[in-house]
Amino acid sequence: MNVQQEDKTLLIVEDDRPLRERLARAMEARGFAVTIAEGVTDGKARAKEAPPAYAVVDLKLEDGNGLDVLETLHGVRPDSRVVVLTGFGNIATAVAAVKYGAIDYLPKPADADDIMAALMAAPGSKPKPPENPMSADRVRWEHIQRVYELCGHNVSETARRLNMHRRTLQRILAKRSPR
Repeated sequence: MNVQQEDKTLLIVEDDRPLRERLARAMEARGFAVTIAEGVTDGKARAKEAPPAYAVVDLKLEDGNGLDVLETLHGVRPDSRVVVLTGFGNIATAVAAVKYGAIDYLPKPADADDIMAALMAAPGSKPKPPENPMSADRVRWEHIQRVYELCGHNVSETARRLNMHRRTLQRILAKRSPR
């Protein structure tokens, strides 16, 4: 893995333009040669063109799942160190990201320092416990969102699986996510 100390190429795959551009500038300031992509198709193409040593990939992109980019990237460069970002963090997606080869999984909004620390962490090192863990309300909301997504955004089916009244679920889904 010493190859990566000289090779500081970084691919950022993020569909949120302001975040993508801000992160690209911050990582360039930290010495990375940054390439950006907006979605799965663009990210896969850039990964194949010039496989980077590092990557930051959003899990949920407009044109698909960021894990597809991760899979392609590890196919062309198995030693690439990839951090997955998501606004919909949960245990199932974190486990899937690690199975696909991600070295870390960070919830949005993650700042450049957190991403840099994750990318440069020694293999096998243990992350620090979060300073501000998710609240119980946020964990509940994340679970509801995940089941809702798994049910194809079908409110009635989601309510049945969660053993919840459909109108109660609709009120929860209409609200913003808790902090």
